[in-house]
Amino acid sequence: MDVLCIGHASYDLVFSVPHHPGEDEKCVATDFVGCGGGPAANAAVTVTRLGRRGAFAGYLGRDLHGQAHWQELRDDGVATDWIVRGDSPTPLSTVLVKPDGRRALVNYRGDTRPLSPGALDLSRTAPACVLYDGHEPELSLHWHPRFRQQGIATVLDAGSLHRGTEALMFAVDYLLASRKFAAQWLGRDDPEAALSALAQRSPAVVITLGEAGLIWQRGSRRGRLPAFPVRAVDTTGAGDTFHGAFCVALVEGRDWETALRFASAAAALCCTRMGARPGIPRRRAVEALLAGGSV
Repeated sequence: MDVLCIGHASYDLVFSVPHHPGEDEKCVATDFVGCGGGPAANAAVTVTRLGRRGAFAGYLGRDLHGQAHWQELRDDGVATDWIVRGDSPTPLSTVLVKPDGRRALVNYRGDTRPLSPGALDLSRTAPACVLYDGHEPELSLHWHPRFRQQGIATVLDAGSLHRGTEALMFAVDYLLASRKFAAQWLGRDDPEAALSALAQRSPAVVITLGEAGLIWQRGSRRGRLPAFPVRAVDTTGAGDTFHGAFCVALVEGRDWETALRFASAAAALCCTRMGARPGIPRRRAVEALLAGGSV
């Protein structure tokens, strides 16, 4: 495989709403999408839609939502050999998308717990790149030393600060952090200061800033990249798409700034459709946007 994505899979119930509902208010949705979701699972789909071999390692229940998501992954060409199926529920996310593309999200996991270190045997996997989202901390930390020993590139999707991302953030080769994560870790919302502090302990750091683009530091080099201008319909999954596309760029040996532009273009295109999974683009669309095409 090219990229192994270890972490969270959910099933998303996405509602388009005219405004964020207030207290004790009934709101009527104008559109609805039901689809697979979750940072690592979405990243794995991104990898395959961009023409590379992607695999997902994580948990899905044997319930209706888990089966639907498993089938989606299969249909997209994602390797499902390392998915643990069980009787605990598949995590569910309800997403409310407002007219400006911003969203609110409620996640439910029930009694579903992270996988144990021995839940999966990854000893025979030989990916070119491994992506973690931190939601399977015990499994990730158990296999991480082996990946590093084999010289496999490791990437962390640091969407928010929690036990898994905190444990992995300075152990990986590439720390891809959201503005939210950076603010939580630093203790205040100051992306530039967070970048400087993170770069003291990480060889390569990217902080994504949504419509404001991203900032990065790799060694002593530092830079900023604006976002591609698109009409945002739903920002759900944009970060997941960015991370998957970044891993593809690493596998393909693209230089640093070209890799960031490639990932940014894929993430921008994801925002142009409702629902994270339907918005994940194919390579032709990404290359067209990079070549100066409009959306």
